[in-house]
Amino acid sequence: MPGALRATAALTAALASTLVGADAGSANAAIVAPPDKIVIEIATVNGSGCPAGTAAVAVAPDNTAFTVTYSDYLARVGQGADPIDFRKNCQLNLIVHVPQGFTYAVASADYRGYASLQRGASATQKASYYFQGSPDTAARNHPFSGPYDNNWQATDETEWAQLVWAPCGAKRNFNINTELRVKAGTSDPSKTSFITMDSTDGAINTVYRLAWKECPA
Repeated sequence: MPGALRATAALTAALASTLVGADAGSANAAIVAPPDKIVIEIATVNGSGCPAGTAAVAVAPDNTAFTVTYSDYLARVGQGADPIDFRKNCQLNLIVHVPQGFTYAVASADYRGYASLQRGASATQKASYYFQGSPDTAARNHPFSGPYDNNWQATDETEWAQLVWAPCGAKRNFNINTELRVKAGTSDPSKTSFITMDSTDGAINTVYRLAWKECPA
């Protein structure tokens, strides 16, 4: 599935946003994305939550965000589940082609999916992000408890001062690790509990919003 993946015009309304941060020189400076388009390639995709051909990346036309859409990302326990189904994960290794003179960081990420958890069951969604060769890792997790039967959404946000920026003048792949995990707990073993982050119709996806700044001259 490697190759440059660009967003279509249909993504504009869903993804267009203005990121606001606190820079050292201003209290509320709007972060303007570079005018030249960025291109994101999937270098590698690995994990039980994203078998080959089930993950896609698209870049918003205004360079403020990119999305990852999954079509087979589901963890489950109970009736009909295999012992290894309780945990699913996916590691995306992305090549981000950035316009010269700019660097970027992931300011926030919106995760969406659906969960059906029996009383006594629980689930967790986790994510971590890091640049190749960098010791800095941003990690977040979001718990859910049964009974629950609905769509879910979780947002990871990073304050401006804590953003991890791509190194200026160096090409470093960007890694995203995600995980879904379900625990049966005290729930009825004859019933199924699950959490999913997949979308066969493209309506449910993960949105990563970018912050930009110019590199030192």
